[in-house]
Amino acid sequence: MVQIYTRQCINRYHPRAYQRDASSGLLYALIPEVPVPGTLHTFFLKAVIPSWYMKIVAALADPDHAVMAQEQGADLIELRFDLFGGDPVEQARRCREQITIPIIATLRSAQEGGQFFGNADAWMERLSPLIPLVDYVDIEQRFSAQAPAIRAVGKKVIASVHEGTMLSLSELFQLERNLRVIGDIPKIIVTPQTEDDLIDLISFTSAAKKPICTGVMGIQFRSARAVLGLFGSEFVYCHTGNPTAPGQYSVGEFVQLRKLLGV
Repeated sequence: MVQIYTRQCINRYHPRAYQRDASSGLLYALIPEVPVPGTLHTFFLKAVIPSWYMKIVAALADPDHAVMAQEQGADLIELRFDLFGGDPVEQARRCREQITIPIIATLRSAQEGGQFFGNADAWMERLSPLIPLVDYVDIEQRFSAQAPAIRAVGKKVIASVHEGTMLSLSELFQLERNLRVIGDIPKIIVTPQTEDDLIDLISFTSAAKKPICTGVMGIQFRSARAVLGLFGSEFVYCHTGNPTAPGQYSVGEFVQLRKLLGV
């Protein structure tokens, strides 16, 4: 067990007990009701570090880097179709033929840091011919009405939200529940402002139902991209070639880090 910190509890959810899953052997934090305000709580998080929690996603700004990303050690490829020029179907088909690891199709909206400016219908129209060629589709909440059709053809859905600020623990847990209705893996990316924010994000990641993907935006707490994987985040988004977001590690860097951590 790893002691994280002790602080005065002010209407926040904190884990106090744990339960081991009989089938997987993983330890999950049990979330109590809101603790009594003004009381002190020393709480502990289990650093769950089986290898499947440290999956490296190579987020690509150029589909021609897919083979290189696999060779460098990526476990999955994210094709950022909002950043590509050219024929997206041909790009997806070429990647499918050249690599053997799973492919995520992402068309990130401008509202969440991407370059897609259309509405939900335009989003679906652009992605529809790509769906047979990929394994996962990233769907933002604003496009959630399209999720049932994508799941109906056997594709896994990463239900994502990217926030330019930090959310409270209660907001994080409510968002996780909402996203799990949409897809198979909730992906929650926030922007911590303080070290306490970062501790809360680690606490949430450890306690949340699995699978879950969490991360940070920006470079201020870049190291959290690695730390969150130790506490249960399913994916670590890295880059091969140009980064698709500030603060990303390269695939090569994270492969080395994973070796040093022994996970």
